[in-house]
Amino acid sequence: MTTTSSQPATALTKLDKLSVKLFADGADRDGIAKLAANAHIAGFTTNPTLMRKAGIADYEAFAKSVLEIIGSRPISYEVFADDFDEMRRQALKITTWGDNVYVKIPVTNTKAESCAALVRELSAEGVKLNVTALMTDVQVAWVAEALAASPGAYISVFAGRVADTGRDPVPIMKRSLDIMSSNPKLELIWASPRELLNVFQADAAGVHVITATHDILQKLELVDKDLDEYSLDTVKMFHRDAVAAGFAL
Repeated sequence: MTTTSSQPATALTKLDKLSVKLFADGADRDGIAKLAANAHIAGFTTNPTLMRKAGIADYEAFAKSVLEIIGSRPISYEVFADDFDEMRRQALKITTWGDNVYVKIPVTNTKAESCAALVRELSAEGVKLNVTALMTDVQVAWVAEALAASPGAYISVFAGRVADTGRDPVPIMKRSLDIMSSNPKLELIWASPRELLNVFQADAAGVHVITATHDILQKLELVDKDLDEYSLDTVKMFHRDAVAAGFAL
């Protein structure tokens, strides 16, 4: 990352000291290309919702074009079937796209049926998985058990959505780490963060990875920004927009 006037060298040092890995979460190909040039971005994730919002029509073509951009860094692509047999077929296809590809499997299907059997089966076949959309440590416990034979996997707990319910996600993340501690091949993801502060909360909790949208990652330039300067920037923004709107009293 290049030092700018809004980002002091101390901010870069602070980012370099993070233990948590930053994964970019999105489906904007140009944005992914820009973030791929940032040494602080350790991996990438996406999902069908983000891809739909980005106007992606050809899932496989998009996925393979991104692989050409990101090099050997890990990336997760999600199955989108609701039937377990079709999930399996899609997973086995997606995993062939690259050694750095992790296949996202939801914690359940839309009928609330557990994906444990599928996760266990795919793990035993050597498929790297990212089990996603978890929100409780009970879910983490059975997913970790299902991943016992995994060659390497992520467990994505949607801490941001947990926080949306008025609950503090940090205790859940810490309990999840304890549950997973016996298997060093498993890494916990703090998914769906809502603000840049979550990066530092995840780091302090010992979480392995945090995924963040491109909008949140753009705020990395604000790390340790002088608050008096930031206050003045805000005042200038209000004044500029009032003038531009032509307001009069």
